[in-house]
Amino acid sequence: MLSYEITPRDHCRRFESFLRTLLPTAAPGYPRKLIKSGAARLNGAASTADTFLSFRDTVTLKESATLTALLRENRPDLDILFEDDQIVIVNKPAGLAMHRTAELEDDLVERGSAYMERRDTPCKLYPVNRLDRGTSGTVILAKSSSSAGIYGRQVKETGLDKLYLALVEGLPPGTGSIDEPLDDKESETRYTILLPGVDCTLLAVVPISGRMHQIRRHLEFIGHPVLGDKRYGSHELPDYEGFALHSFKTVLVRPDSGPLTVCAPLPDALLDLCQQRGIDREELLAAVKRLIQT
Repeated sequence: MLSYEITPRDHCRRFESFLRTLLPTAAPGYPRKLIKSGAARLNGAASTADTFLSFRDTVTLKESATLTALLRENRPDLDILFEDDQIVIVNKPAGLAMHRTAELEDDLVERGSAYMERRDTPCKLYPVNRLDRGTSGTVILAKSSSSAGIYGRQVKETGLDKLYLALVEGLPPGTGSIDEPLDDKESETRYTILLPGVDCTLLAVVPISGRMHQIRRHLEFIGHPVLGDKRYGSHELPDYEGFALHSFKTVLVRPDSGPLTVCAPLPDALLDLCQQRGIDREELLAAVKRLIQT
């Protein structure tokens, strides 16, 4: 029996996604098969593919020749949070552009396409939603133009239910809503204080509308810009890629299966930054786990 203890790197990751990090070359349905058969167990008990893991959980795998051959020590360079035959949802690193903007520059679409090619499941990937270069977290990539059209219409007509984490300068005055118009259009961003730090605060932020750079602009408007966001009122963070904004939770409706909730574990760099700014790591992990149910 193989045993793995969950670290902060996988806190709030779906059980199936964790198995994908261990078995990156396995067929897409193999992790689900392990979970359903009981060959993969969580804290000694049967579980489901959609279960969200927590720091210090224990995952055990029943050894077999097939499993051993598929195990890899190094994680894949594409962090897959969910995948089916239509879409792949990934955890984008901060500092990585969605599309190439300069010669020889790495970008998410190219990285994803190259990964699919190496895995012998080649396909052209189409972004369904986008994140700024400096923002980390959940991005949905469609595997075909038809799937991109289906999910693109959903985003345009109803939007995605998204929740971000933002480490901002200062201490905002409690839970609130920012409704300052952007680009002459009605806009609304709601936020809740999660944890205070030293001269900063960790917020849970929900964009009700979908304007360009909405969260960053609204937080600057109330005088509490995102740490590291030079464009909107903050200062550069030494040795930190991007800025302290993370797309943590996304809920989308699949045409045949109903709502799907996917969470992107916080990057190590953001966890470290929060701790450096006086936010206890275990308190932070507990707080973000509670957000899954909101």
